[in-house]
Amino acid sequence: MVVDDEPGVRALLSDMLRVAGFVTVEATDGMSALTLLRTNKPALMVIDINMPLMDGFELVERLRSNNDLTPVLMLTAREDKADIARGLKIGADDYVVKPFGMEELILRIKAILRRSTKNTAVSTVLTCGPISIDDEQHLVTFNGEEVDLSPTEYRLLQILIEKKGRVLTKTLLLDEVWGITFESESTVVDTYISYLRKKLHRDGFEGIKTLRGVGFQIQEPK
Repeated sequence: MVVDDEPGVRALLSDMLRVAGFVTVEATDGMSALTLLRTNKPALMVIDINMPLMDGFELVERLRSNNDLTPVLMLTAREDKADIARGLKIGADDYVVKPFGMEELILRIKAILRRSTKNTAVSTVLTCGPISIDDEQHLVTFNGEEVDLSPTEYRLLQILIEKKGRVLTKTLLLDEVWGITFESESTVVDTYISYLRKKLHRDGFEGIKTLRGVGFQIQEPK
């Protein structure tokens, strides 16, 4: 589903997606998208941020508040880091900065779809110090207290704990969590690491480490 209020951009996106083999539906703004979702269940939504009536942020917030986990790729203005950070925080899966190349857009969409269909089930409870992940219940706790994580935060933490003690490169995490297998300058890993730290670095626990120029790891407390 392509959600954009500019007819020219919307038509271009839809045409290029159809050429790439996708079936598309179009919405002119957030309200129209919500109406379309009653009869359409897209595999992914491309959502522009700046739209009338209901902007892209509010649309994603409504989707996530209704437990709609449809993958979302947001379109944001050039170098607007505030837009990027907000979009990721409320549950977008990735973003593309305008102006963008269609090849990059198609690659990112395919990467998100690979990730969203990947089987990430883990049969055991994972732990690291005070943190516990029960994948059957999709539950994260810190010293027994439930921690509210977005789907992307959950998957990133899951990978870190599955491989705890190991230094994981940004390239590996982009592949495992976001499905991005091509060369990327995305700062999405750093952004989500900071989100996890804000929620999990407390009561003396500071186990999520950055090895500058190398990658990230989670460590058991000493």
